[in-house]
Amino acid sequence: MVSSDRNQISRELLVAALGDQWPADLIQTAAELLSDSDSRFPSGPRRLPGDLVRAIQRERLLVGMLRAVSELGYRSTNVQDVIERAGVSRPTFYEHFSNKDDCFLAAFDTCAQRLRDQIATAANEGGDVWRDRIRGGFGALLTFAAAEPEAARMMIVEARAATPDAARRRIALLDYFATCIDDKVRELLPAGTTHSPITASGVVGGVESLLYARLNKGQMDDLPALLPSLMYFAVLPYEGHLAASEELGLKST
Repeated sequence: MVSSDRNQISRELLVAALGDQWPADLIQTAAELLSDSDSRFPSGPRRLPGDLVRAIQRERLLVGMLRAVSELGYRSTNVQDVIERAGVSRPTFYEHFSNKDDCFLAAFDTCAQRLRDQIATAANEGGDVWRDRIRGGFGALLTFAAAEPEAARMMIVEARAATPDAARRRIALLDYFATCIDDKVRELLPAGTTHSPITASGVVGGVESLLYARLNKGQMDDLPALLPSLMYFAVLPYEGHLAASEELGLKST
Protein backbone atom coordinates (compact mmCIF):
# COMPACT_ATOMS: atom_id res chain seq x y z
CA MET A 1 0.00 0.00 0.00
CA VAL A 2 2.92 2.35 0.60
CA SER A 3 4.96 3.49 -2.38
CA SER A 4 8.71 3.11 -2.48
CA ASP A 5 9.10 6.90 -2.64
CA ARG A 6 9.43 8.38 0.86
CA ASN A 7 6.68 6.22 2.27
CA GLN A 8 4.08 8.22 0.28
CA ILE A 9 0.54 6.90 -0.07
CA SER A 10 -1.65 7.72 -3.05
CA ARG A 11 -5.34 7.17 -3.67
CA GLU A 12 -4.50 4.34 -6.09
CA LEU A 13 -2.41 2.56 -3.48
CA LEU A 14 -5.16 2.94 -0.89
CA VAL A 15 -7.74 1.45 -3.23
CA ALA A 16 -5.41 -1.43 -4.08
CA ALA A 17 -4.97 -2.22 -0.39
CA LEU A 18 -8.50 -1.64 0.88
CA GLY A 19 -10.59 -2.54 -2.14
CA ASP A 20 -13.79 -0.72 -3.01
CA GLN A 21 -15.54 -1.14 0.34
CA TRP A 22 -15.15 2.58 1.16
CA PRO A 23 -16.69 5.52 -0.75
CA ALA A 24 -14.37 7.17 -3.24
CA ASP A 25 -14.60 10.55 -1.53
CA LEU A 26 -13.37 9.11 1.79
CA ILE A 27 -10.46 7.38 0.09
CA GLN A 28 -9.57 10.64 -1.64
CA THR A 29 -9.71 12.52 1.67
CA ALA A 30 -7.47 9.92 3.32
CA ALA A 31 -4.93 10.18 0.52
CA GLU A 32 -4.88 13.98 0.75
CA LEU A 33 -4.45 13.95 4.53
CA LEU A 34 -1.59 11.47 4.32
CA SER A 35 0.05 13.32 1.44
CA ASP A 36 -0.08 16.63 3.30
CA SER A 37 1.48 15.20 6.44
CA ASP A 38 4.35 13.04 5.17
CA SER A 39 2.13 9.94 5.13
CA ARG A 40 1.05 10.31 8.77
CA PHE A 41 -2.46 11.16 9.87
CA PRO A 42 -2.36 14.68 11.35
CA SER A 43 -3.28 15.18 14.97
CA GLY A 44 -6.53 16.86 15.97
CA PRO A 45 -10.12 16.19 14.87
CA ARG A 46 -10.39 13.56 12.16
CA ARG A 47 -12.52 13.88 9.04
CA LEU A 48 -12.56 10.13 8.45
CA PRO A 49 -14.51 7.28 10.08
CA GLY A 50 -12.55 5.53 12.78
CA ASP A 51 -12.93 2.18 11.03
CA LEU A 52 -11.31 3.53 7.88
CA VAL A 53 -8.41 5.04 9.83
CA ARG A 54 -7.85 1.72 11.60
CA ALA A 55 -7.99 -0.21 8.33
CA ILE A 56 -5.39 2.09 6.79
CA GLN A 57 -3.14 1.91 9.84
CA ARG A 58 -3.33 -1.88 9.77
CA GLU A 59 -2.33 -1.97 6.12
CA ARG A 60 0.56 0.38 6.86
CA LEU A 61 1.79 -1.97 9.56
CA LEU A 62 1.64 -4.94 7.20
CA VAL A 63 3.72 -3.01 4.68
CA GLY A 64 6.09 -1.99 7.47
CA MET A 65 6.54 -5.65 8.36
CA LEU A 66 7.23 -6.58 4.74
CA ARG A 67 9.89 -3.90 4.46
CA ALA A 68 11.54 -4.62 7.79
CA VAL A 69 11.75 -8.35 7.16
CA SER A 70 13.06 -7.81 3.64
CA GLU A 71 15.77 -5.45 4.85
CA LEU A 72 16.73 -7.07 8.16
CA GLY A 73 15.51 -10.66 8.05
CA TYR A 74 12.81 -12.06 10.29
CA ARG A 75 15.05 -12.91 13.25
CA SER A 76 16.58 -9.43 13.41
CA THR A 77 13.31 -7.57 12.99
CA ASN A 78 11.53 -6.16 16.04
CA VAL A 79 8.38 -4.14 16.62
CA GLN A 80 10.29 -0.85 16.56
CA ASP A 81 11.62 -1.66 13.09
CA VAL A 82 8.07 -2.25 11.87
CA ILE A 83 6.51 0.91 13.30
CA GLU A 84 9.35 3.08 12.02
CA ARG A 85 8.72 1.83 8.48
CA ALA A 86 4.96 2.02 8.87
CA GLY A 87 5.00 5.56 10.24
CA VAL A 88 2.65 4.76 13.13
CA SER A 89 2.98 4.75 16.90
CA ARG A 90 3.73 1.80 19.16
CA PRO A 91 0.25 1.99 20.77
CA THR A 92 -1.27 1.81 17.28
CA PHE A 93 0.74 -1.34 16.58
CA TYR A 94 -0.64 -3.05 19.68
CA GLU A 95 -4.19 -2.01 18.78
CA HIS A 96 -3.88 -4.36 15.82
CA PHE A 97 -1.34 -7.03 16.72
CA SER A 98 -0.27 -8.73 19.91
CA ASN A 99 3.40 -9.07 18.90
CA LYS A 100 5.81 -9.28 15.99
CA ASP A 101 4.79 -12.84 15.12
CA ASP A 102 1.12 -11.92 14.95
CA CYS A 103 1.88 -9.10 12.50
CA PHE A 104 4.16 -11.32 10.42
CA LEU A 105 1.46 -13.99 10.06
CA ALA A 106 -1.13 -11.39 9.07
CA ALA A 107 1.23 -10.00 6.42
CA PHE A 108 1.94 -13.51 5.17
CA ASP A 109 -1.77 -14.32 4.89
CA THR A 110 -2.48 -11.09 3.02
CA CYS A 111 0.33 -11.69 0.52
CA ALA A 112 -0.57 -15.35 0.07
CA GLN A 113 -4.19 -14.55 -0.71
CA ARG A 114 -3.15 -11.90 -3.22
CA LEU A 115 -0.82 -14.41 -4.89
CA ARG A 116 -3.48 -17.12 -5.01
CA ASP A 117 -5.97 -14.71 -6.55
CA GLN A 118 -3.57 -13.51 -9.23
CA ILE A 119 -2.50 -17.02 -10.18
CA ALA A 120 -6.09 -18.28 -10.28
CA THR A 121 -7.15 -15.40 -12.54
CA ALA A 122 -4.27 -16.02 -14.94
CA ALA A 123 -4.75 -19.79 -14.95
CA ASN A 124 -8.46 -19.49 -15.67
CA GLU A 125 -7.65 -17.60 -18.85
CA GLY A 126 -6.18 -20.86 -20.14
CA GLY A 127 -9.63 -22.43 -20.21
CA ASP A 128 -9.62 -26.21 -20.67
CA VAL A 129 -6.08 -26.44 -22.08
CA TRP A 130 -3.86 -27.76 -19.30
CA ARG A 131 -0.61 -26.31 -20.56
CA ASP A 132 -2.18 -22.90 -21.13
CA ARG A 133 -3.45 -22.90 -17.57
CA ILE A 134 -0.04 -23.83 -16.17
CA ARG A 135 1.68 -21.26 -18.37
CA GLY A 136 -0.67 -18.53 -17.19
CA GLY A 137 -0.21 -19.51 -13.54
CA PHE A 138 3.57 -19.60 -13.76
CA GLY A 139 3.58 -16.29 -15.62
CA ALA A 140 1.51 -14.70 -12.85
CA LEU A 141 3.84 -16.12 -10.20
CA LEU A 142 6.94 -14.71 -11.89
CA THR A 143 5.25 -11.35 -12.43
CA PHE A 144 4.22 -11.22 -8.77
CA ALA A 145 7.74 -12.05 -7.56
CA ALA A 146 9.28 -9.42 -9.84
CA ALA A 147 6.73 -6.73 -8.91
CA GLU A 148 6.54 -7.52 -5.19
CA PRO A 149 9.92 -8.93 -4.16
CA GLU A 150 9.35 -8.07 -0.49
CA ALA A 151 6.15 -10.13 -0.42
CA ALA A 152 7.80 -12.96 -2.33
CA ARG A 153 10.74 -12.95 0.06
CA MET A 154 8.43 -13.09 3.08
CA MET A 155 6.57 -16.15 1.80
CA ILE A 156 9.45 -18.06 0.23
CA VAL A 157 12.49 -17.14 2.32
CA GLU A 158 11.63 -15.58 5.66
CA ALA A 159 8.73 -17.89 6.54
CA ARG A 160 11.27 -20.70 6.79
CA ALA A 161 13.11 -18.84 9.54
CA ALA A 162 10.06 -17.59 11.41
CA THR A 163 7.73 -19.38 13.82
CA PRO A 164 6.31 -22.90 13.45
CA ASP A 165 2.99 -21.29 12.50
CA ALA A 166 4.68 -19.44 9.66
CA ALA A 167 6.38 -22.62 8.48
CA ARG A 168 3.01 -24.39 8.45
CA ARG A 169 1.47 -21.57 6.43
CA ARG A 170 4.27 -21.82 3.89
CA ILE A 171 3.77 -25.57 3.55
CA ALA A 172 0.01 -25.12 3.24
CA LEU A 173 0.54 -22.59 0.44
CA LEU A 174 2.79 -25.00 -1.46
CA ASP A 175 0.32 -27.84 -0.93
CA TYR A 176 -2.47 -25.65 -2.24
CA PHE A 177 -0.67 -25.02 -5.52
CA ALA A 178 0.34 -28.67 -5.84
CA THR A 179 -3.28 -29.71 -5.39
CA CYS A 180 -4.37 -27.22 -8.06
CA ILE A 181 -1.90 -28.71 -10.54
CA ASP A 182 -2.80 -32.30 -9.70
CA ASP A 183 -6.54 -31.62 -9.97
CA LYS A 184 -6.19 -30.07 -13.43
CA VAL A 185 -3.92 -32.87 -14.61
CA ARG A 186 -6.59 -35.41 -13.72
CA GLU A 187 -9.34 -33.28 -15.24
CA LEU A 188 -7.75 -32.11 -18.49
CA LEU A 189 -5.10 -34.60 -19.59
CA PRO A 190 -6.22 -37.58 -21.73
CA ALA A 191 -8.14 -40.36 -20.01
CA GLY A 192 -5.91 -43.11 -18.73
CA THR A 193 -3.06 -40.77 -17.84
CA THR A 194 -2.00 -41.63 -14.31
CA HIS A 195 0.39 -39.75 -12.08
CA SER A 196 1.06 -39.65 -8.39
CA PRO A 197 0.10 -36.47 -6.51
CA ILE A 198 3.77 -36.38 -5.52
CA THR A 199 4.58 -35.33 -9.08
CA ALA A 200 2.76 -32.03 -8.63
CA SER A 201 4.43 -31.52 -5.26
CA GLY A 202 7.79 -32.04 -6.96
CA VAL A 203 6.98 -29.44 -9.62
CA VAL A 204 5.89 -26.87 -7.04
CA GLY A 205 8.87 -27.64 -4.80
CA GLY A 206 11.28 -27.21 -7.70
CA VAL A 207 9.81 -23.86 -8.68
CA GLU A 208 9.89 -22.65 -5.08
CA SER A 209 13.51 -23.76 -4.73
CA LEU A 210 14.47 -21.76 -7.81
CA LEU A 211 12.73 -18.65 -6.52
CA TYR A 212 14.33 -19.12 -3.10
CA ALA A 213 17.78 -19.07 -4.68
CA ARG A 214 16.97 -16.06 -6.85
CA LEU A 215 15.57 -14.08 -3.93
CA ASN A 216 18.60 -14.82 -1.77
CA LYS A 217 20.96 -13.75 -4.54
CA GLY A 218 18.92 -10.68 -5.45
CA GLN A 219 18.58 -11.95 -9.03
CA MET A 220 15.06 -10.72 -9.76
CA ASP A 221 15.34 -8.66 -12.94
CA ASP A 222 14.97 -11.51 -15.43
CA LEU A 223 12.31 -13.57 -13.67
CA PRO A 224 9.73 -13.46 -16.50
CA ALA A 225 12.38 -14.91 -18.83
CA LEU A 226 12.35 -18.10 -16.75
CA LEU A 227 8.85 -19.04 -17.93
CA PRO A 228 9.88 -21.40 -20.78
CA SER A 229 12.23 -23.30 -18.47
CA LEU A 230 9.58 -23.62 -15.77
CA MET A 231 7.12 -24.88 -18.35
CA TYR A 232 9.61 -27.50 -19.56
CA PHE A 233 10.11 -28.64 -15.97
CA ALA A 234 6.35 -28.87 -15.36
CA VAL A 235 5.33 -30.51 -18.64
CA LEU A 236 8.14 -33.11 -18.70
CA PRO A 237 6.78 -35.56 -16.08
CA TYR A 238 3.25 -35.39 -17.47
CA GLU A 239 3.63 -35.30 -21.26
CA GLY A 240 7.22 -36.32 -21.90
CA HIS A 241 10.32 -34.77 -23.43
CA LEU A 242 8.93 -33.91 -26.86
CA ALA A 243 5.97 -31.97 -25.48
CA ALA A 244 8.14 -30.28 -22.86
CA SER A 245 10.68 -29.28 -25.53
CA GLU A 246 7.97 -27.33 -27.33
CA GLU A 247 7.90 -24.97 -24.35
CA LEU A 248 11.55 -24.17 -24.94
CA GLY A 249 10.89 -23.44 -28.60
CA LEU A 250 12.61 -26.64 -29.71
CA LYS A 251 11.22 -28.60 -32.64
CA SER A 252 9.98 -32.10 -31.92
CA THR A 253 11.74 -34.74 -33.98
